[in-house]
Amino acid sequence: MNQTFGVTGSSPAPRPRPFSVNNAPRLFTLIVLAILFLITSAAAQQSSAPPAQKPDAGQPAQPANPPQASSQDTTTQNPNIKQQEKTGTSNDRLFFALPNFLTVESKNVPPLTAGQKFKVVARGAFDPIQIPWYAIQAGISQAENSEPGYGQGAEGYGKRFGAYAADGTIENFFVGAIFPSVLRQDPRYFQMGQGGFWHRTGYSVSRIFVARTDSGHHMFNFSEIFGSAAAAAISTYSYHPSADRNLGNAGSVWGTQVGYDTITLVIKEFWPDIRRKAKKKKEAPAP
Repeated sequence: MNQTFGVTGSSPAPRPRPFSVNNAPRLFTLIVLAILFLITSAAAQQSSAPPAQKPDAGQPAQPANPPQASSQDTTTQNPNIKQQEKTGTSNDRLFFALPNFLTVESKNVPPLTAGQKFKVVARGAFDPIQIPWYAIQAGISQAENSEPGYGQGAEGYGKRFGAYAADGTIENFFVGAIFPSVLRQDPRYFQMGQGGFWHRTGYSVSRIFVARTDSGHHMFNFSEIFGSAAAAAISTYSYHPSADRNLGNAGSVWGTQVGYDTITLVIKEFWPDIRRKAKKKKEAPAP
C-alpha cells in the first residue's frame, strides 16, 4: 500500500484489521467504492482531450500536438516533485489528510537509508490524524460487536482502539521499514503518472508483488507479503482475544491487510490527478 488511502510503496497510513472474520464492515466498503468512483471520474476526464479549435483568420494555425514541458520544467513548476528529488520522500497526504509520505511522482529520487525508512514510517505512524482514524474503526467494530472477547462499554472500546492502533503501527513498521531495511528493498511507491486508466491500475496492483530494490532493480515484494504476514501473526497471537488466536483468523487478517494495501496503491496512483484537478477548481477565477 505503504505513505497509502515501492516495496509496496505503502505509506505509513493505517491499515485496518477486519472487524470480523466473516463480515467486512459495510462502511469501509462504501468508502472504497466512493474512492474508486472518484479515481474513475478523474481518469476519464484526464483522458478526454478538449476539442480542437479552429484558428481565427489571419492567425497562424497552432500545431496539433504542442511540445510538452521537459521534466526539468515540470520539476520547477511542481514544488512537490522538487522536494521529493531532494529528500527522497514526500509531504503529500491522501485526500489532504492521510499520510502519503512514501509515494513519489519522480524517478529521480535518492535511495533511502535504513534510518530514513524507519524515520518516515514513524512520521506517518504517529501522525495525529491516526487518532480519529483508529477511533472510527474501533467505533464500527464495537457497534458490530466483532471480536466479542473485548466486551462492550468504555473498557471494550478502549481495548479495540488500542488494538487497531497497535495493528496499524506494527504492520507499517514491518512492511515499510523492518523488512525493507533487512532485504534492501525500497518501500516507496513510484507513481506511473501516464497512460490509460487500466494500464495504470494494472501497474499499481502489480506493485504488491513487484518491489524495487535500493539499487533500482526489481524483485519479488517480500517486504509486503512476508511483512504483513509477520504483523498479522504477532497481532493475532499476542494482544487480541484468546478466542481469535487461531491460524484461520491470522490468515484472514493477512489477506485483509494485503487487499487493503492493494486498494491503497491504486488510490496512490491516481491521487495526484485528483489533487491537481481539485487545485485547478480552487484556483479557477469566478465567471
